Amino acid sequence: QVQLVESGGGLVQAGGSLRLSCAASGRAGMTVTMGWFRQTPGKEREFVAGVMWIGGGTYYSDSVKGRFTISRDNAKNTLYLQMNSLKPEDTAVYYCAASSYYTTTVSSRPTAYDYWGHGTQVTVSS
Repeated sequence: QVQLVESGGGLVQAGGSLRLSCAASGRAGMTVTMGWFRQTPGKEREFVAGVMWIGGGTYYSDSVKGRFTISRDNAKNTLYLQMNSLKPEDTAVYYCAASSYYTTTVSSRPTAYDYWGHGTQVTVSS
């Protein structure tokens, strides 16, 4: 089992920045890929960014490419999401996810991840 705890959400004005963190514990060594997803009421969970835990290859959705940066600290078992130039449409609950399934690429499908955090709210005001 892997436990994930997100932090760093909050309220920010459009154009501002936030940094999300996700601390992994338990059998974190099982992790192959990790990612950030977001969800707003009535909509499906949306892939934001992902990273290969070993190797560090990163992948982004087109909606955040160039504004968000995903990174990880393997020694601390922590995943980060630096969000810059935030827009009101970035408002959502952001979830950290981890996958223990063997793969050579990051998946954007929520079903490819077997561990999830409880989420942290990000609100961007206009």
